[in-house]
This record gives sequence, structure tokens and C-alpha cells, in this order.
Amino acid sequence: MRALTFGLTIVRHGETQYNKEGLLQGQAIDSHLSEIGLQQAEAAGCYLKDVKFSNVFSSDMLRAKQSFGIAEGGRVKDVREMAKAAGQSFPGFIPPGGETQEQVKERVKEFMEKMLQQVGAEHWHDRGEDETSVSVSPETSPVEGNADDGVRGVPIHALVVTHGAYMCVAVRYFVEELHCSLPLGSDKAHMFSLSPNTGLCRFILTMRKEGDRFMLSGIRCVFMHRGDHVKQ
Repeated sequence: MRALTFGLTIVRHGETQYNKEGLLQGQAIDSHLSEIGLQQAEAAGCYLKDVKFSNVFSSDMLRAKQSFGIAEGGRVKDVREMAKAAGQSFPGFIPPGGETQEQVKERVKEFMEKMLQQVGAEHWHDRGEDETSVSVSPETSPVEGNADDGVRGVPIHALVVTHGAYMCVAVRYFVEELHCSLPLGSDKAHMFSLSPNTGLCRFILTMRKEGDRFMLSGIRCVFMHRGDHVKQ
């Protein structure tokens, strides 16, 4: 059976003015990047300048600006107090009118389906190969910290630019429901933590075709929350 393998790099946006001031931002607020955020974005661009992408998706296409309901635009510490008053922990607290983790996960699933169909439709005829020659098992060679780790020799590579909260839910969905293979020595607490601004996550996906639809058949994580480019 034929299969198609491609890379998926997810990057969180640079620091916004709201991030800097400790405020919550959602779909009603489009905060500009702070000066640091612009520097982070430039650093990420330089880091990835020699990595080729065949498909690029932005947060506007994903509709990935998570809504915080009545808490939107407020201070993070105020929402912590709201959670405490409600007898709930802050990470899992949903302010009135806010979006639940399940609702965000549904959007992750919808996007993944659309991405698979688009990538499959654009590249299947040129790049599909026998599934016996395709593997998404953990790499035997170590990840070296290079910008093209995991995607050298992989001509199809999608870039997704999104938001931190959406990224957290996506990673958990990949690991817990899609049974994503993890690098050796992976720490799940780190896996499920909030990625730093312009932090990078990379996965290798394999799909097969069933009738007129493209179906995910495997997923492997190459690295998670890489932010070395910001420290350089």
C-alpha cells in the first residue's frame, strides 16, 4: 500500500504586548508583537531560513485564537484568583463564556483533517511511495540541534504558526489520542508545558489513501519546544 510522509513544524508566535504585560488575549483581541517579540520572530526566521516548507498555515486559517470569555484582556493573576474562588486549578479553569479544552481540541482535529486532505491532494501523485519503505519509528541517529533535524531528505514539510494554548492542546492530542512516538528520554511534563514564544515543535507524519480520503497512519515527534534560536 502506498503512503506519504511529511514533516510538520509548529511554532508559537513571538511575544505580544499582552504577553509582556501579563494579560490574557483571545479571539476578540489582536495584540501586536512587542519589541522582544519582533526580535524573537526575526531570530526564528533566521534559524529556519535554510529549511524548506511546501505548505504554510497561519493562525488566522486555524481560527486558533483561544477565547477567554469575560476574562479576556484581564490580568493573568486576576484569573488565578477567579479560579481559586471557584475551587479550581488555574490551568484547567474556564472563565464564564470561555472556550473549553474540548472545544479547542475539536478545532485541532478539524485543522488536522483539512491539512491532511490538502497535503495529500497536492503531493500524493508525486511523492507517494510503498508503505513498507516508510517508517515513523524513533530515529536511531541523535537529534543534533540543527534547524533541519528530522526533515533532511523529506521534501514535503508543513509550517504552522499558532498560539501557545492551541499548541498545548495539539501536543496532548497527538500524544494521548494519536499515539505519537516520543524521543527517547522525553519528559511528559515538559511535553505538555506551554511552549516559549517562537518555540518550535516538529513531527513526522505518514498518511495513506483510502478511497478518496487521506488518513493518518503514523506520527512521531522529533523535538519539542525548541527555543535555542532565541538564546543565540
